[in-house]
Amino acid sequence: MEKDHAGVYIPPPIIYLVFYFIAYFIQRVLPINNSLMEKDVTKFIGIVFFLVGLYLVLRGVKRFIQTGNTLVTMKSANSLQKEGIYKFTRNPMYFGLIGFYLGFTCFFGNWWNIILLPILIIVIQEYVIKREEKYLERKFGEDYKNYRGNVRRWV
Repeated sequence: MEKDHAGVYIPPPIIYLVFYFIAYFIQRVLPINNSLMEKDVTKFIGIVFFLVGLYLVLRGVKRFIQTGNTLVTMKSANSLQKEGIYKFTRNPMYFGLIGFYLGFTCFFGNWWNIILLPILIIVIQEYVIKREEKYLERKFGEDYKNYRGNVRRWV
């Protein structure tokens, strides 16, 4: 019998945090000049990234709460999210977490976070999103396939 969840055992926010702190430690060993990160305009951009990320995460969480769905990736999905923010992106919370990640990066300044971002996105896509997509297709069948065909994975 197949498990009734996506098989994502590491909560995605933890993955973002791990990458953030890996970048922090790399900066201590192989420092990159962060003077650009100290500029007011960079701090402002960081605040914008953070607020956009917050908006996306809160809209996604709100939708999950409204539909009685779980945020825990090791639990069964109760429903397929297709309304609200999910009309525009299949992964608003993961996209929003990228906003948080970039916001903190701009505000606290570390180029290694930017350098590691593509790897982080690949890890989220390969370890989390693709597993969730397989699970949702198995659980919701044609309904999910139609949704996936009409709404982008990221934006």
